[in-house]
Amino acid sequence: MRGKPAPKRKILPDIKYQSTVLAKFINSLMERGKKAVAQKIVYQAFEIIEKKTKEKALDIFDMALKNVMPIIEVRARRIGGANYQIPIPVRGDRRFQLAFRWIIGAAQTKKGRPMAEKLANELMAGAQGEGDAVKKRNDVHRMAEANRAFAHFARFSSR
Repeated sequence: MRGKPAPKRKILPDIKYQSTVLAKFINSLMERGKKAVAQKIVYQAFEIIEKKTKEKALDIFDMALKNVMPIIEVRARRIGGANYQIPIPVRGDRRFQLAFRWIIGAAQTKKGRPMAEKLANELMAGAQGEGDAVKKRNDVHRMAEANRAFAHFARFSSR
C-alpha cells in the first residue's frame, strides 16, 4: 500500500435526532452535495413511519439496519488460474455502508411514488425482516454458505 491511509473523519450527529448513524445514512442518500434535500427526504420518511406504525421512527430505522446488515460476504480471489468466491466476515463500518446502500437501492428501484414514501416503506419492511434489502442480505449469506468449502483460501490472502 502506498502512502498513508486516509484519516477517519468525525461525523457530526444529525440535527433532529442527534444520531451519527442517521447522519451517515443521510450522507449516503445525498446526491451531488445536496444535503438539505437528503435530510428532507429522510425526515419526511420518518414522519410517514411514525404515522403508520405509531412507534419511534429511529427505533424502526435501527431495527431495519440490524436486519439488513450482513455478517459475512464473498470476495472473488484468483488462485492457481481459477476464480473462487471466498466467504469473508464483514468489518463494522462496511456492514453499515452495505446496509445503507442496499436500503437506498431497494427504495430507488420502486417507481411511481416520492422517494420519502419509498424509503419509509423499505425501512418498515426491513424492520419486519422483509423487503428487497433483506432479500439482498439473505442472498449474500446464501452465497457465502454455498462457498464455505473455499473458506480455507481466506487464510492465505495477500490482502
